[in-house]
Amino acid sequence: MKKKILIIGKKGFISKNLIKFFNKKKINFYSISFKNFIIKSYLGNKEFDYIINCSSNKSYINNKYQSQNDYDLLIAKKIKNSKTKLVMLSTRKVYKPKFNIKESHKKNPTCNYSKNKLQSEISIKTILQNRFLILRISNIIGSPNNSKKKLHKTFSDIFFETVKRGLIYKNKDTYKDFISIKKFCEIIHALIINGSYGVFNVSIGKKIYTKKIIKWLNYHNHNKVKLININNTFNNESFTLNNDKLMKIIKIKNRLDDLRKECIIISKNFFI
Repeated sequence: MKKKILIIGKKGFISKNLIKFFNKKKINFYSISFKNFIIKSYLGNKEFDYIINCSSNKSYINNKYQSQNDYDLLIAKKIKNSKTKLVMLSTRKVYKPKFNIKESHKKNPTCNYSKNKLQSEISIKTILQNRFLILRISNIIGSPNNSKKKLHKTFSDIFFETVKRGLIYKNKDTYKDFISIKKFCEIIHALIINGSYGVFNVSIGKKIYTKKIIKWLNYHNHNKVKLININNTFNNESFTLNNDKLMKIIKIKNRLDDLRKECIIISKNFFI
């Protein structure tokens, strides 16, 4: 049985890549803006198996929690009496940065965005019971998102912005957990096909030093660059997510070498 999927949000980094991935795989899906989803009566009589919310707003990201800014909450309320499951894109920032973080570990959000995401998670669990997929996502690596309305800057966005100016941040011994946007799309699709629900860390699950990722992303850059010190404490945070729960369910390959190859492809597309 084919799953019917609705993607809310069209212009963001994740939504653009999901739409591209689903089109390539000939997956049955629709896409719509959050505004049109709220205005329209649930797209007529169509009922979806899954809704993937890729939409958000600046007030939710930057300010203290207010329910009217919580798109995940508003969508959950609208589908409360249906059978549809909601895919919520949460963040690893709900945890305190450390090595091998599991889904059950204590939460310690420190910025408005992570505090708001944790509140959204709590609300969705209450409203939808077991009809949700909450994905706590690590750093996603992909080609830079050139949209003027983008709300987030990914690690790779920051890298390509600085390298265009002939600069690269020094990262010393900082390590993080990464995943390519291609693998991320595969994982969402695998979870949906499997009928999964619950909370999952989405990552490669390995300690990767940022200087290694930068080396891969810079692979096809033949111009000279100047190394500069980091002045943003966030970039100095080291962490990895434990993805055992995820990998037991989806059973797809999620290897470091796959990430390396994808970074080099991204580098080629950008520099050549």
